[in-house]
Amino acid sequence: MTASFAFASLESRALIAVSGPDWRSFLQGLLTQDVETLGPGEARFAALLTPQGRLLYDMFVVAWPDGMGVWLDVAAEHRAAIAFKLTLYRLRAKVEIAEAGELVAAAPAPGADGLWVADPRLPSLGFRGYGASVPAETQGEDAYEAHRMALGVPGPADWGSDKAYPIEADFDLLNGIDFKKGCFVGQETTSRMKRRGTLKNRMAPLEFDGPAPRPGAMLMAGELRAGEVLSGREGRAMALVRLDRLDGDLSVEGRPVRVIFPEWLEDAAKLVEKPQG
Repeated sequence: MTASFAFASLESRALIAVSGPDWRSFLQGLLTQDVETLGPGEARFAALLTPQGRLLYDMFVVAWPDGMGVWLDVAAEHRAAIAFKLTLYRLRAKVEIAEAGELVAAAPAPGADGLWVADPRLPSLGFRGYGASVPAETQGEDAYEAHRMALGVPGPADWGSDKAYPIEADFDLLNGIDFKKGCFVGQETTSRMKRRGTLKNRMAPLEFDGPAPRPGAMLMAGELRAGEVLSGREGRAMALVRLDRLDGDLSVEGRPVRVIFPEWLEDAAKLVEKPQG
């Protein structure tokens, strides 16, 4: 399955501006990604976790060109909640937290104006733009989402809030966790899962004919439960799959499906030991 996209305004995303003398140390102690070494005009993919290590919110940390602060590119529906949570963590840190109105966009190549950064997850995801003008030729966000889905990259609809672990959501494979940066909220559980070296559950794409199964539908391997559908569209869906139960015929609600491992996910899928006998 292939997809392409042109300039797309990402209406599902919104920005939070974080600035002030302590913005680096403040975010460094909260997020899964290293921001101390973030250069001007650079972006990194990150997450804010619960203390128990579950995924609350994804975000792109985008450094301003002057180095005086960052934009947090977050899900628009969660922007107010994220800003409020950051305010709770602020304590005596000298930081300013405010909603920002710049347009968030995506495109295969940088636009003529605004700040453009390479998507830190995968090169094939193109570039993300901030404050750019909308060109005459543009597409809706759906075209970009089809492109993301074709690459097998999960999104916010797949991990929800306080449900999945970031490694299950492939953050470790999509440059969303820096395991060498030091402490962050939820680090203990995340590091322990990494040290195990194997993981039974991963988010991976399904292929099938026709419309997507309903979210929550079970992926079956014969009579065994092998996963759960998370989100989808015509011909493809994302699922949380049991990597040790994918042998044989797979189905969802009686329909045959296939688990497709993109190149960036293949090696992790091979690490799981299949049960003997």
